[in-house]
Amino acid sequence: MIPVYIVAGLLDSGKTSFIESTLLEQEWIAKGNTLVILCEEGEHELSEEYKKKKHVICVPVGSPDVFTKDYCSEMTEAFHPAQIIIEFNGMWNLKEFLQKDFPKDWGLAGIYSVANGEDLELVMNNMRNLFMNQHTESDLIVVNRCRADLNRSRFRKAIKLQNPVAQMIFESVTGEIIEFSEEDLPYDIKQPAFTVDDIDYGTFFSDASEFPERYQRKRITFLCQMFRPMGMPKNLFIPGRKIMACCAADIQFYGFPCKTDKPLRFANNSWHTITVDFGTEKRKDPRTGGYVQAPMLRLVALEDAEAPAEEVVSL
Repeated sequence: MIPVYIVAGLLDSGKTSFIESTLLEQEWIAKGNTLVILCEEGEHELSEEYKKKKHVICVPVGSPDVFTKDYCSEMTEAFHPAQIIIEFNGMWNLKEFLQKDFPKDWGLAGIYSVANGEDLELVMNNMRNLFMNQHTESDLIVVNRCRADLNRSRFRKAIKLQNPVAQMIFESVTGEIIEFSEEDLPYDIKQPAFTVDDIDYGTFFSDASEFPERYQRKRITFLCQMFRPMGMPKNLFIPGRKIMACCAADIQFYGFPCKTDKPLRFANNSWHTITVDFGTEKRKDPRTGGYVQAPMLRLVALEDAEAPAEEVVSL
């Protein structure tokens, strides 16, 4: 099976630079020829020296109609690639492209997309549908050249509504990865009470696990499944969600323990909208044997709810 990687994004988003500086530098890139199918011409091109060093063969393609099963098989026979990278055209429809009948020995290994943070807000306001088409199928989205005043939370929210499983990375104008901060949270952590939207539970769980002090004495409402492991006291339970960190194989149920004033009965895995007060308690860390301040919720209100269309959320 030949792994196929698609790199999507609008013109001048940095697709070629991503291929050169990131994708082809990954340890899982196999030795041998790399066939790069160029679906549009940008300002940056791979140098002849680089192509020779990395065994890269570039083939330009001017229309999505060229990608017939026979044409793709001819490319395989002509170049014997260890992997194939398709530098996608920002004006083409990615969803339609993925429906094509490709050779059986072509296996889609990843869809990555890049966006130019310098004109992100302008593009989102004026070319939203075209822009989103390039990102709604992506496993990883890299937003490069981000200014300090870019509203990263707004963009993250827009993407997550249509592609909840995408992993997102923001890079500064100098190329450094921008660490996730309070400003990136999809809810206002400065408020004493707030609601975590369905698609944002993974962000909430991850951030509250790492920075529980941010959530101390906050009243939080979210959609959850409820679970009580065997042997847990009746005044304790775990409200949480199934979270996919990377792929379907790593889906697990994640939640924080929650206390009630009196014993509570419910069916495991039942759906509810819950309101809790967030706090912490000193508990023994099973990994180190030491004691840490770990999240502990207290039930405020509980309502029955319907299961969402997507029961699994992402980090």
